[in-house]
Amino acid sequence: MSGKAKENEIALHLENITMQFGGVVSVNNLTLDVPMHKIIALIGPNGAGKTTAFNCITGVYKPTNGLIEFMGKPMVRNHPSGKDAKTYKGENADKYASDEVLSPTPDEITKLGIARTFQNIRLWKSMTVFENVLTAKHMRAKQNVFSAVFRGNLAEENRMREETMELLKEQGLDAYKDELAVSLPYGLQRRLEIARALATNPTLLLLDEPAAGMNPQETLELADFVREIRKKYGLTVFLIEHHMDLVMNISDYIYVIDFGSEIAQGVPEAVQKNQKVIEAYLGVAEEE
Repeated sequence: MSGKAKENEIALHLENITMQFGGVVSVNNLTLDVPMHKIIALIGPNGAGKTTAFNCITGVYKPTNGLIEFMGKPMVRNHPSGKDAKTYKGENADKYASDEVLSPTPDEITKLGIARTFQNIRLWKSMTVFENVLTAKHMRAKQNVFSAVFRGNLAEENRMREETMELLKEQGLDAYKDELAVSLPYGLQRRLEIARALATNPTLLLLDEPAAGMNPQETLELADFVREIRKKYGLTVFLIEHHMDLVMNISDYIYVIDFGSEIAQGVPEAVQKNQKVIEAYLGVAEEE
């Protein structure tokens, strides 16, 4: 998937990202870095703006202001204009005003090498396990109208089918290939959603609460799974998660936001002891 990266190379850079809906600022001046081949977590209370930040990265939302770079190149950029300029409550309103607005669609961002899963599993309900992954494979297809009409893409179609089956075997899903995706147990649906994301050949994998709905044993297995695919595919992983045991177990670095703004960042041990984080999210530990 991704090639060798320079030491400390940044896969994803968010700079002054602000997302405002009407008069409500959901993400406020968020700046962070996701280094290559690391597992970085974004945590915070419900409604803190975590999924909104992911939606800005993946083209679901166009941020009201700010810059997002992927692999060192500007990918998303905007500034408040028109009515938004008059109602804007964030910072750095004019910082990007003279720069070109960049607003790629979600499929364009996927083709750049960013894949994601969702807090609420979004498998294609009418498709089998095999078809869910094969359809994602087509994101990287090299076929065109001419080759499709004259069946010149048959070799590529066969290759994608072989790669889909291989991916299902690697993820322990091959026995379910002909079953409807939604008929799988919850934990396997989560794994399938990640397998489908891997099928797009990403450099950066965004996981939105991958342990949601899992029991403790499934959560432990998920931690091993994320480490395994990070190493096997040379991935960079950026995740949102409420299971603190999972976050502290697998994260190399953590950003914490509350009410859309960063309140802390650091390695897991430091974040776990940060008083602002304890008060906002983790809860105050009981005295012994």
